[in-house]
Amino acid sequence: MSEFHGDLSRRRFLSGLAVASGAIATGVGSWVIRPEWANAAEGPIKVGIATDLTGPMGYAGNADANTAKMVIKQLNDAGGLLGRPIELFIEDTASNESVAVGNVRKLTQRDKVDMVLGGITSSMRNAIKDPIVARGKTLYIYPQLYEGKECTPYLFCTGPTPAQQCDEFIPWLIKNGGKKFALPSANYVWPHVLNKYARKVIEANGGEVVFEEYYPLDQVDFSATVNRIVSNKVDVVFNTIIPPGVGPFFKQLYEAGFQKNGGRLACVYYDENTLGINQASEIEGLASCLDYFKVLTKDDPVSAKIQAAYEKDYPGNFLFAAGSAATGTYRGLMLWAAAVKEAGKVDRESVAAALDHAKIAEGPGGPAEMVPGKRHCKMKMYTAVAKGGKYEIVARSEGLVDPKEC
Repeated sequence: MSEFHGDLSRRRFLSGLAVASGAIATGVGSWVIRPEWANAAEGPIKVGIATDLTGPMGYAGNADANTAKMVIKQLNDAGGLLGRPIELFIEDTASNESVAVGNVRKLTQRDKVDMVLGGITSSMRNAIKDPIVARGKTLYIYPQLYEGKECTPYLFCTGPTPAQQCDEFIPWLIKNGGKKFALPSANYVWPHVLNKYARKVIEANGGEVVFEEYYPLDQVDFSATVNRIVSNKVDVVFNTIIPPGVGPFFKQLYEAGFQKNGGRLACVYYDENTLGINQASEIEGLASCLDYFKVLTKDDPVSAKIQAAYEKDYPGNFLFAAGSAATGTYRGLMLWAAAVKEAGKVDRESVAAALDHAKIAEGPGGPAEMVPGKRHCKMKMYTAVAKGGKYEIVARSEGLVDPKEC
């Protein structure tokens, strides 16, 4: 469990990098992966990854870093971009905003990368976006599902938004769970803004929010909350508590008989990575809505190819999954690559102009495209339910879903 939650030593991570990619350490929390060929006249194109390799969100950050290594290697194997190799710089944001700001400055000021991709929590994005976009004058791609409302110029979002996760999912929950909702939440920006949107959708579809509460991120005792859920006969727990609190909360809810008595768990960031936090029985029937689930590989050859490539290069506990932003990382890098090819150059203005309408025909879960003028991404969405420790798809969007942002 400690390994799953990201207590990964720097030595072990560096060892994994070195085996897979020939990485070298360039300072505390810093790694650079040199391309195998670097003889282009103009030198390499530089990509920066800023993500949580350590700390409570380390399970997600390591998956994102692995995904970036995989995509950059694939691009380099195909000849790079504009005839130039791509050099990858990785900084550990350490699940700590104060640490992250200093490390991100290395990417823009020391390494002078052409683009930065990363950040998992919204608090992290808010901490590092100014050092990247305003002071660093660098393009920034944020790959994680989030609460929306981010309309900063030169900042592009490639993960799902509240509209993409709620508009079809909440009516499904009402039909397959009930009308009485509880919204237990971690006390930071993502849950507050997501819940505001979710409440509107719940009430518009005839549902009721019995209560909405916020807790410290490190809280692990939820007995009072569980008692309130049970006593109010809540039908659906729409959870936004995050690690480390989510595991104890779901366990306590299970022990109180919530699911046994017909209750439905819902959590829109829950993916294959987070399934392992609890015993399968403790989250049986949990529903999630994301842009990708591994079970899609059964009928989607592109997703199967991407999944197989990741598992071949990076076997272990850091899984390629949507809630951890791995799919948004893949999508973001490929959309950026398409933009660079169209622009024919790598300066921020030119690439941002091309990225504004970039499209990819293939990706995990399907194609994707940026909404012109909105800096957000259309994508397919899927509703899945946990059964016996694995997901089953129970609903899917007919086409690419609009993020309805900016």
